[in-house]
Amino acid sequence: MPKFINTHYNALLPKQGPNTIKYALTQTIVDYAVDRTNYHLILCNSNRGRGGRLNLIQDFKNKGFTSVLVHFDIPDHVLEERVAKSQRSTIIFRSASTFEEVLTRQQAESHKAGVTAPIEGEADHLFVIKDADEARSVSSEIVNIARDLLE
Repeated sequence: MPKFINTHYNALLPKQGPNTIKYALTQTIVDYAVDRTNYHLILCNSNRGRGGRLNLIQDFKNKGFTSVLVHFDIPDHVLEERVAKSQRSTIIFRSASTFEEVLTRQQAESHKAGVTAPIEGEADHLFVIKDADEARSVSSEIVNIARDLLE
């Protein structure tokens, strides 16, 4: 799948309008994982709007999943420094050409109605990371939650 996506993804993108292929691919993978595997799912920051996030969590709860939210509350100056130093490829971007552009867009979207940080009670478990050094301990706690679910 990664080879297919890396080879054909850009050619499949619409010239303008919404990126429906990305949503369709993601939804197909999620549906397959939910319906046909016992895998854990990790979804990323595309769910910053509270309404959409709550709907997604409820859908998974209805299917028997335990929900874990990890909110990265990293100060802007730290993020700006990290993206300035980033050596990662930008080939994955459709409408931005740099990580700085992505960060600027996300910062602007943070002020839109409905885009809010998760709060206690939205999910079964909520972790807030304010410093990169906390990531390892939060990851360990999530692994422990997953292990407890298997018992």
